[in-house]
Amino acid sequence: MNTPTRLLVVMDPIDHIKYQKDTTLALLLAARQHGHELHYAELADLRLRDGVAEARTRSLVVRADPQDWHTLGESAISAIGDFDVVLMRKDPPFDTEYIYASYILERAELAGALVVNRPRGLRDMNEKVYTAWFPQCCAPTLVTRDMAEMAAFAATHGTIVCKPLHGMGGRSIFVLPPGDKNSAVVFETLTDYGQRFAIAQKYLPEIAVSGDARVLLVDGEPLPYALARIPAAHDNRGNLAAGARGVARELSVRERWLASEIGPALREAGMLFVGLDVIGGFVTEINVTSPTGVRELQAQFGVDAADLLLQAIDRRLAQRPRARQR
Repeated sequence: MNTPTRLLVVMDPIDHIKYQKDTTLALLLAARQHGHELHYAELADLRLRDGVAEARTRSLVVRADPQDWHTLGESAISAIGDFDVVLMRKDPPFDTEYIYASYILERAELAGALVVNRPRGLRDMNEKVYTAWFPQCCAPTLVTRDMAEMAAFAATHGTIVCKPLHGMGGRSIFVLPPGDKNSAVVFETLTDYGQRFAIAQKYLPEIAVSGDARVLLVDGEPLPYALARIPAAHDNRGNLAAGARGVARELSVRERWLASEIGPALREAGMLFVGLDVIGGFVTEINVTSPTGVRELQAQFGVDAADLLLQAIDRRLAQRPRARQR
């Protein structure tokens, strides 16, 4: 009889998740259905000791119960490379602490663990900057520290969107119409007076009606449905965390083309679970750290992205050297 696959999840505190919406919990419930043995750690539990990636881990049991969804066991120090699979599900911000964690997880990958998503890809594919690798898929975009360049970009494109490179959930996103007197202070704030890079994009008015669509890719292939996040009437941001409304719908022809342009590169880089943010037919972000939207798609269309990801993980494990097939 085969030994169950040992899966370690690295995530934010499981006590504080929102049961109805949390994608990580959906992934863990799917892993349970696949018969995987679950273990749990938070970012603070990771460490490197003499080149070996280790973590203070606890066994984890998850349940489909909105009042009591998990039980944690006693803690123990484990070599992360001894796990078959590591799910890196720590939310951004993508700061230096996140980068240090990716180095630790890369040591675990070198020791034999399948890390999802791949640590090197997490470092290389900044969710906003990585769009530059696919300019044919994107609206006009500028990444700069130069405030004058941002002002010139605004003069060329009219209404623009400005945001930091490390944010998430709609934080510090500014929509600046032509002649906005706040523009200078926004550029100063985002760049820290020219000391930090920030991003500016041409504003896509389609967001107000059709929303900011999250297209989920599993091992490079898109799900047949997108989650369109419609901004609240009083807000510009298509982020669920900022109050947007999630409406699932079928992928458009354009969105399928976008996925075909970007998906193969993600698959080749070992990025098994990625979310494309699409507004008006243009990709604005490529979310590789902790994509969400799984629960909403399952509730509205019955598509089980979590199970599809676990199937992809099982395929990857089956392709690995037999020494890793316990």
